[in-house]
Amino acid sequence: MTSFLLSWWRRLRGTDSLGARGERLAARWLKRRKSFRILARNWRSPRDRRDELDLVCLDGEVLVFVEVKTRAASALVQGYDAIDARKRRVLRRAADAYLAGLRPQRRPRTVRCDAVEIAWPAPGQPGEPEVRHFENIPVFGAHPRCGE
Repeated sequence: MTSFLLSWWRRLRGTDSLGARGERLAARWLKRRKSFRILARNWRSPRDRRDELDLVCLDGEVLVFVEVKTRAASALVQGYDAIDARKRRVLRRAADAYLAGLRPQRRPRTVRCDAVEIAWPAPGQPGEPEVRHFENIPVFGAHPRCGE
């Protein structure tokens, strides 16, 4: 409840972080353009609160864990490139924790991890944020087994 109030207050005051704005834009974009169903935002593992999934979505019958990276359009390192080996391990651990929390009959047969990169124009620059969607980034290995 307090996180909801805090985000509401930040939006009201206009002090929302670039990352939070990017996550909201990514959720709207996935919903409208890709017909994803958003199941959770900023989901944190109950075992380790550092393990976070930006978005948990359904793409048809596929459960999709989405990592959102928001950058200024002029950033030297693009968002997708910022998902290094350490971040991939964190995503895998968080996804495993999410799946472990589901009842066996509710576990999906297929999961994947996507990345959405938001390139935000610099303040004062004209233009809309650019959204790039990368499907099935390598996080789970060759043969993820979820139904077990």
